[in-house]
Amino acid sequence: MIFYLTLNICYYCAGVVIAQGRSVAKFHIGDEVYGNIQDFNGGGQPKKLGTLAEFIVVEESMVAKKPKNLSFEEAVSLPLAVQTAVEGFVTAGFKEGQTIFVVVLEAWLCSWPSTYMVLLMLLPLQARLNWNFVKSLGADKVVDYTKTPYEEIEEKYDLLYDTIGDCKKSFVVAKEYAPIIDITWPTSHPKALYSSLTASGEILERLRPHLETGKLKAVIDPSGPYNFADVIEAFRYLETGRARGKVVISSFPSQNFFHPVSCESNKSTGLEMVTQKIITGPVY
Repeated sequence: MIFYLTLNICYYCAGVVIAQGRSVAKFHIGDEVYGNIQDFNGGGQPKKLGTLAEFIVVEESMVAKKPKNLSFEEAVSLPLAVQTAVEGFVTAGFKEGQTIFVVVLEAWLCSWPSTYMVLLMLLPLQARLNWNFVKSLGADKVVDYTKTPYEEIEEKYDLLYDTIGDCKKSFVVAKEYAPIIDITWPTSHPKALYSSLTASGEILERLRPHLETGKLKAVIDPSGPYNFADVIEAFRYLETGRARGKVVISSFPSQNFFHPVSCESNKSTGLEMVTQKIITGPVY
């Protein structure tokens, strides 16, 4: 019996290239790559390729070479968050030296690049025990919004970046003509700019210097990485809401970690690659 799933889980991967199409020019067999394989802004129907597998096929434009100082597990935790962040910065015209106010839930904390910005994060009360952790990620100030209303925050910021759809209230912390970014749809404030996510290996390549110097760091939840055989446990843990960092799944072990595959009979556009020993996730 064959089942056709309407939703494939996980779109982020890291692994080793074991085969390449005839037109692939950026990567070669043996390269270590990572990326997000699902692009909702690429035109047409989004690709429904899940990455909870040992082997997957990806387009070369969707991935980048993995920074040498990152493990596969660290690399796979990055694409969703950093690509979302960069998209918002580009939409807002955010510049080095400007200040940013981020409205974010604790689950996103591991992900926001703090390079070149003053970062203020808004947290729910239950996250107070993790304030030192948040500051270690680059936040200059941390505010508990259950105790401090937006209106009581005196300083105004060059960019308001709202990740939870609360800009109908949070807009008051932005300077008069400052852009307001909302990654939820529909936006909750008439002046807010909606920002989505563009999956692109080029974005990841631009971030390489910040990753290799440690300015931008990946944070994996201490409970993981989970083995491929423990996928269900990983999702159960995620549902508890206690994750502090990305929940990452490693693929099942393979005795033949690197095994090149011939693509001579490839009748496609030749723009695909196959990666092996995939590290999948994060699962959110």
